[in-house]
Amino acid sequence: MRQLDLVVVVVYLVAIAVIGLRLAGRQRTSKDYFVGEGHMPWWTVSFSVVATETSVLTVISVPGGAYSGQGFGNVELALGYVVGRVVVATVLIPLYKRGGFVSAYQYLGSRFGLKLQGLASVTFVFTRLLAEGVRLFASAIPIKLLLDEFGVHASYRTIIVVLTVITVVYTYLGGIKAVIWTDAIQMTLYLGGAVLALAVLSSHVGGAGFADALHAGRFRLFDTDFGLAHILTSPFALPTAIIGGAIFAMASHGSDQLIVQRILATRTLRDGQKAMIASGVFVTLQFAAFSLVGALLWSYDQGRSFTDLGLASSDNLYPDFILHGLPVVISGLMVAGILGAAMGSLSSALNSMSNSTVADIIHSFFRGTPSEETLLKLARVMTLVWAVLMAVFACAFSTSTGNVYLTGLTIAGYTYGALLGAFLLGRLVRRAGETDSIVAFLVTVGVMTYVVREVKIDVTTAGTTVPTSIAAQWLVPLGVVITLAVGGVLSLFHRAPDLPRGTADDDEPDAGTGRLTPAAGRE
Repeated sequence: MRQLDLVVVVVYLVAIAVIGLRLAGRQRTSKDYFVGEGHMPWWTVSFSVVATETSVLTVISVPGGAYSGQGFGNVELALGYVVGRVVVATVLIPLYKRGGFVSAYQYLGSRFGLKLQGLASVTFVFTRLLAEGVRLFASAIPIKLLLDEFGVHASYRTIIVVLTVITVVYTYLGGIKAVIWTDAIQMTLYLGGAVLALAVLSSHVGGAGFADALHAGRFRLFDTDFGLAHILTSPFALPTAIIGGAIFAMASHGSDQLIVQRILATRTLRDGQKAMIASGVFVTLQFAAFSLVGALLWSYDQGRSFTDLGLASSDNLYPDFILHGLPVVISGLMVAGILGAAMGSLSSALNSMSNSTVADIIHSFFRGTPSEETLLKLARVMTLVWAVLMAVFACAFSTSTGNVYLTGLTIAGYTYGALLGAFLLGRLVRRAGETDSIVAFLVTVGVMTYVVREVKIDVTTAGTTVPTSIAAQWLVPLGVVITLAVGGVLSLFHRAPDLPRGTADDDEPDAGTGRLTPAAGRE
């Protein structure tokens, strides 16, 4: 019977590549390859944003966390993320859409100069290579467990290579259109799988199961421990989730090309804003669904720990239910959904890294502008280059030890504050020039490297004091403050530069078209 599940998974992998290519059509220009000529429906872009930020570990860790007593903490986090996306939709998306950009960092080029644009892009691709390489290897961990259950004993490296090859086929040929359409399909599949799991679990546990989970705290939403050490170190403390989460989302969704590129593929400014805000709503619903799966699994397994169930960690609880609690073929489809989460984040990373390489680095460090035909060829070549490098990095990481999930999360702490800070410096500090922004950017990355690696806060739990890292949500606002402070102080030592039209903080986009109109009273 397991062979039927395996057939379903194989058919899905082939079908998703074919469907992606058919929906994408042919690309004739680099702009079509990177942003679909700005013709993508807003709802598909919104789905793609959600799929891009959802990894395999999100799909399996959220139910495991709810099962283990974390409750609906991830929903609390999502509420902060929604606030941050509203700010991005209001403040940053108009900058990108009205400029006709294909990269978020082109705004930095128009505001400060090509050197900062190139520096920001290099920082992005290097950070993304590290983060996605770790993410790719982390995705192979549960997939290997699932394949072992099917009787297919593949190494981590084999899984990494197969996932990369299949994903790169439609990413290389179909560009952003293929990425967005396949992301939308894959999000629908893994989220639909969660709804199906909820239906099966509900039929097993009934109303009494809901009541037991509620009484045991599996539905707890807000963490109201307001101790200072707890707020600074716990990602689920209420101020951390809402305030820190909002600023973190401003960085991840407003200054990271991985997400911004999808928004630039929408038809209009208003469509881009709808896609951004709707993605926050969808992520909240997604976290709620997976958290509810974890709460009902707790009732289904009668509150036994994962060790009592013979599992290695809480992350194995949901996959174990998929394989043993669902009918054949249905379980195969849900395994395919987990694969889809891995492929969705990988394809998005490859296309955005290729985009930033061509749109930012080539234009920043090389004189002259290549032809559209050359740019399109270069875009596809860079997609292959980054795919190979990412797979190599992931395979190399597979021989190491350590918590790969935490490793992937902390990588963003090095650079997100500097990236978001550079955008806000351009908007808020009119006097700031190119040198100010570059020095502030580099100083921030240096300081944040020290903070991430060395700064710990003593947290006392059950009489034991443990040095604990600062919660990831607070790293971004700290980096933003450093960038604004350094850039602002340096700007006092020279006169304000003449800013290009559309980069000053008093230039406002027309709400209907996204075109620039002078602010009131300006001649």
